[in-house]
Amino acid sequence: MTDVLFDVKDKCVAITGGAGVLGGDMSKALATRGAKIAVLDFNIQGAESLCKEISAAGGTAVPVKVNVLEKDSIQAAFDATIEKLGRIDVLVNAAGGNKKEATCVPPESTFFELDPEAIRWVFDLNCLGTMLPCQIFGKHIADRGDGVIINISSMAAFRPLTRVVGYGAAKAAISNFTEWLCVYMNQNHGSDIRVNAIAPGFFLTEQNRFLLTNEDGSPTPRGKQIMDNTPMGRYGSPDELIGTLVWLISDASKFVTGVVVPVDGGFNAFSGV
Repeated sequence: MTDVLFDVKDKCVAITGGAGVLGGDMSKALATRGAKIAVLDFNIQGAESLCKEISAAGGTAVPVKVNVLEKDSIQAAFDATIEKLGRIDVLVNAAGGNKKEATCVPPESTFFELDPEAIRWVFDLNCLGTMLPCQIFGKHIADRGDGVIINISSMAAFRPLTRVVGYGAAKAAISNFTEWLCVYMNQNHGSDIRVNAIAPGFFLTEQNRFLLTNEDGSPTPRGKQIMDNTPMGRYGSPDELIGTLVWLISDASKFVTGVVVPVDGGFNAFSGV
């Protein structure tokens, strides 16, 4: 019974940002479990390399180039995915990230001096870069009346974190959009469509490393603050998102929609005292 509940075998999954740190681990983990993966990424060389690695391990994965900020590019990526996989059962919106120039680090940079273009870049990549794939790939799911969409939110959506002003605003928008889209899909396109989000806690990536660690690998004051406020006392590892991802894709969560699931080592539950 457990195997059936959490089975993702033969599901066709499109993952934006599929060659990135978190998206790459998701692509490999789902392929290992028998899913067929379209690795959608702007970095097509990275996508191709990852697909070769997955294929060498016995999995099925195809690379597809996409710019998640351009509808024509997303449409072309959708067409390529359908051509290669035949259908799409699941869309995972893992494309996203932050930019140093959109981050407040007083006294070096303050909110009043932040570059509007950097803020726009971060907001567009995370929020618009989730909404647009949901329009193109989501229509396929809506027309079928069955499927799963998973967005990637953040702890910054649950409560504002200092410094990451553009990123926090964008991730809060994703959480709100996830709830909105689940209602829209069920009311207009059938009760077998589920839209949920995962909110990772603190995972050490290239985008946030400069905030959390010094050049020698020791924690910055902000990194120490995070550890002190994470009951488990450590950063997450990308593979620790996989259990939640598999649950949300599989029939184990068949009556779960419109939720944002924290995977955070207890960070959101801790008041600090």
